[in-house]
Amino acid sequence: MDRLIAPFQNTLCARIAAIDPIARGVLRIELRPAGPDVAFDPVQAGAHIDLHLPNGLRRSYSLVNEGERHRYVIAVAHDAHSRGGSAYVHECLRAGDAIAIGRPRNHFALRNDHLKTVLVAGGIGITPLWSMVQRLERDGRPWTLYFCARTHDHAAFLAELEALTANSRNGRLVCVFDHEPGQAMLDLRDVVQRHDGDTHFYCCGPQPMLRAFEAATSALDAQRVHVESFGAAAVSSPADDDADRPFDVELASSGRHYTVPPGKSILDVLIDAGESVMYSCKEGTCGTCETTVLDGAPLHRDAVLGRAEREAGRVMMICVSRCRGERIKLDL
Repeated sequence: MDRLIAPFQNTLCARIAAIDPIARGVLRIELRPAGPDVAFDPVQAGAHIDLHLPNGLRRSYSLVNEGERHRYVIAVAHDAHSRGGSAYVHECLRAGDAIAIGRPRNHFALRNDHLKTVLVAGGIGITPLWSMVQRLERDGRPWTLYFCARTHDHAAFLAELEALTANSRNGRLVCVFDHEPGQAMLDLRDVVQRHDGDTHFYCCGPQPMLRAFEAATSALDAQRVHVESFGAAAVSSPADDDADRPFDVELASSGRHYTVPPGKSILDVLIDAGESVMYSCKEGTCGTCETTVLDGAPLHRDAVLGRAEREAGRVMMICVSRCRGERIKLDL
């Protein structure tokens, strides 16, 4: 095998070992190191990687094979509104193709300091939670997974989940297929009320589900509520007076100041100025551009941070988030 060179900074060379359909509109993709000099990091529950697609796009996908390091496994749903990401994966990638990938990052880590865990998945949002289930089961910790999908045929990893649950002493699987006869949407307020005060709740799914989940858990300690979105989310209100106001950003390392105008992100201003900044998706979903806030109040618009992190205001995603006042100082 010819030695492959990663085309982007902080990326690895991988080769697609297999692509298989596992549910309606969902492909399971297995990635292996492209050569003997490529080493994968161990997979942690909740982690994701970026695919650097040959069409120039970068897309983040959760890893589903917790604990392994010889391969990375992801699942990609074909989004009807794809702007070239999932459509390219489904239509153009083939087994044997070489592809650049980012190293795993984890903004949705499974906490180890609590006993009881409730997981809520919507559609392809099952991917990080399936990895968590595997870890919880191996650790012997009690868990309940509420898996929502349109139909059985749309539910990725359903057979694996049912097989694991059938032999589990710790876990419970509740499936809700709301497009099938006699089924209704999951009542998230009822789910939260059924579980006692030491339970931690995790949710990954589309924006309507996340909004309902955050409403259902709004009275809980924010440290017990964990969310991840597979789409960009505008957390701030369009009516917020600070939403499109220009503001000043200061870089702590150099003392340089830049003005961020309406309609332009901090990230784009810094890139235009020639500053060296890490970034990937530019949509507030991957977490690559997470930056420490030293002074000022961020106006969060990302789909990465949970409620507790947003309320603390100590970090922000500079690709989409802005400032609530006139000035913000960043650890850059």
